[in-house]
Amino acid sequence: MDRQYSQLQPWSFRLSSSFSPVVSGAPPCPCAVNKRDSSGPWYHCRAAMSEASSYPPIEPNTFDLIIIGTGLPGSLIAATASAVGKTVLHLDPNPFYGSHFASLTIPELTSFLNSHSTASQPQSSTTTTNSNTSDYTILDLASSPLYADVEISSYAPETLSERSRSFNIDLGGPRVFFCADKAIDLIVKSGAGQYLEFKSIDASFVCDENGRLWNVPDSRAAIFKDKTLGLTEKNQLMRFFKLVQQHLEVSDHDNGNEGTQDSRISEEDLGSPFVEFLKKMRLPPKIQSIILYAIAMADYDQNNLEVCKDVLKTKGGIDRLALYNKSVGRFPNASGALIYPIYGHGELSQAFCRRAAVKGCLYVLRMPVLSLLMGKESGRYKGVRLASGQDLFSDQLVLDPTFTVPSPPDSLRKSVEGLNLRDVKGKVARGICVIASSLKPNMSNFLVVYPPRSLYPEQNTSIRAVQIGGGLAVCPSGMFVLYFSALCDDAERGKNLLRAAMSALLKIPDSENAESSSEVQNENAEVKPTLLWSATFIQELITGEFGYISSTPMPDGNLHYSDLLDATMKLFHEMYPDGEFFPETASPEDGEDEGELSLES
Repeated sequence: MDRQYSQLQPWSFRLSSSFSPVVSGAPPCPCAVNKRDSSGPWYHCRAAMSEASSYPPIEPNTFDLIIIGTGLPGSLIAATASAVGKTVLHLDPNPFYGSHFASLTIPELTSFLNSHSTASQPQSSTTTTNSNTSDYTILDLASSPLYADVEISSYAPETLSERSRSFNIDLGGPRVFFCADKAIDLIVKSGAGQYLEFKSIDASFVCDENGRLWNVPDSRAAIFKDKTLGLTEKNQLMRFFKLVQQHLEVSDHDNGNEGTQDSRISEEDLGSPFVEFLKKMRLPPKIQSIILYAIAMADYDQNNLEVCKDVLKTKGGIDRLALYNKSVGRFPNASGALIYPIYGHGELSQAFCRRAAVKGCLYVLRMPVLSLLMGKESGRYKGVRLASGQDLFSDQLVLDPTFTVPSPPDSLRKSVEGLNLRDVKGKVARGICVIASSLKPNMSNFLVVYPPRSLYPEQNTSIRAVQIGGGLAVCPSGMFVLYFSALCDDAERGKNLLRAAMSALLKIPDSENAESSSEVQNENAEVKPTLLWSATFIQELITGEFGYISSTPMPDGNLHYSDLLDATMKLFHEMYPDGEFFPETASPEDGEDEGELSLES
């Protein structure tokens, strides 16, 4: 799919760092924007040849920082390190940007999942250039499997065969942006917004224990217009939101007056479980469910506090309500609280890579890194050896979470222990479905949340689903991509969660009659879209590590990027304690300081 940034659709908007609309038409980097083209004036980019003997040497061969993998955390570090004056080399063995955060075609996604679900053995390179190997100990790198139980099914191969490359499927989905979250602020501040376009998520829904989907009201007007809420429920919800709003206003302008205490939620309540506070406010179960799981985005069953792994406190719940409230109406062209990037979330990595390139970062795709160079006397990291045999050197190294050192010698075990003993915070089950009709008539892009125990009694975590249509350039027109995710302890439970949600929303056809119908009508006269293609897998939740050699985190189980952004900022500040994470800059390209969403026409 060719991406024409100069021809913006009338319904799209772009995050701008000025009040006036951004003028599109600046030449994009074909390496980043068109994955099948490897030349372009925007990047200091070298496209490596397929055979190691044909790799051109990289000059210079010494940098302040080498980063392996163009996932979003690595791309953020490359961009901000370049902005504070560091010399950065950014490598990726893949032919595309984004690594585990990429948006891929169906063949690319299939290949990536299969290749990263099995461990690879080290591939040692004996040919070297421009270095004295007697000064270094060579540690060969291997890749660890980060995906398991990968199942890919095509129920309509004839339908998809000619269009399989017309998809931009998020590997780490489902994911959306809150209009007021810190990731959007960073996109505006950094200047990356000029390379990104967004569109609103049309609506959000939450499922009850009877399988009915309820609309999530996002404003006072929406509450009054909502026909699924009774008058009593509307009044209860309005009173609760008014209380929260008063608390936030007093907290923002607290001058110590005792008279303001009546408008504040007590410290005792703020420290109590949010679900208990909602019960104290006498909100009915349906309203509690909407607030807890569709607005505050709680992961685990908050009504079973004895076994709940992550109890949401009232203070945290109020903060999330505040984020939701600030997101509604922040940008005049965004109809709700949530937005999604056109062409998929892989565009984020590409946008920050472009910001890094503007500041002098050197990019090389299709470049495998085979080994680490460790000082024989110091035991410290010195550089890397490429598949071409060239040795490159840097003060610091940041690795994609894929890499491990299988059998380091005892003398170097401490230097690489961060790669081999990374903190795994559990697992997330992900599902990706291609369907030929929308789950909701006349609606393309929306969020569906299945709270714990809404699908079956043993469901102890929320299941989130996001449908995205062809209007966002993630699939051919008339088709839709449906993403699922749920935190899980093991693969069996994760697959059960995915199957339950997929069965509730979709008709999964038999292989014999898979192509015969695009939709089916069930007993309750609800029309379920037929599944055309699906991928389900279990992903490890690996955190980033700072050490002699640092590594970046995998995509987490959230809908948002806040935790990933915090982890990336922490890693950068550990690497460069005196460095500012994306310093404020003023240039004709960046314009004013304040951000707006501009409607392109």
